Amino acid sequence: MNYKRFPLGALWTNGYLFWDDDTHEAFFIDPGGDTHEVREFLDAHNLTLKMILLTHGHIDHIAGIHELVPFVGNNIYIGEKDAHMLRKPSGQLQSLLGVHCEGLNDFHEVSEGRVIDFPGYSIKVMETPGHTEGSVCYMITDKDGHKVLVSGDTLFAQSVGRTDLEGGDDLKLEASLRRLDTLQDGLHVMPGHGPDTSIGEERELNPYWPR
Repeated sequence: MNYKRFPLGALWTNGYLFWDDDTHEAFFIDPGGDTHEVREFLDAHNLTLKMILLTHGHIDHIAGIHELVPFVGNNIYIGEKDAHMLRKPSGQLQSLLGVHCEGLNDFHEVSEGRVIDFPGYSIKVMETPGHTEGSVCYMITDKDGHKVLVSGDTLFAQSVGRTDLEGGDDLKLEASLRRLDTLQDGLHVMPGHGPDTSIGEERELNPYWPR
């Protein structure tokens, strides 16, 4: 599985680039700020960006999206219950972070169980509300059967996403964590902020994990 993490934007949001060696096609998850390093990497490795996935609609996860739209067109995916946030990004959050992002109208909404096929990868949508109403995780499986979970701001290493912003809900986040609790210990987790972790580590060490 080929991927590279790019911490982007004011909050060092983890953006993830995945690519296929055979086709040299790539997709990117959560462009949260200036994407010049991403574009330089694409050029240096002869990769063609084809798709953008968003774990949720907060400005620190979408602020760099317009820089990548020329590469992907409308091949952009977000959870259906956060689609309004992409159409009209929060003015409050833009002011707090000192960034500006125009909304988008041409993209695709995804919901629970949707499988997105991409050269070398299968990407399954898991609805995990709580941080926002439309937060999703992406279960990514490569052609060799290796799996990773991109968790956005639903789950961090020994923490979880805040619930006091637009669409946040403590009870829904708890239910989403209970759902993640059904996954295998060895599953590699790539969160929206901070270091990578695993389901097993979070089951053992995360104080927010359902007991």
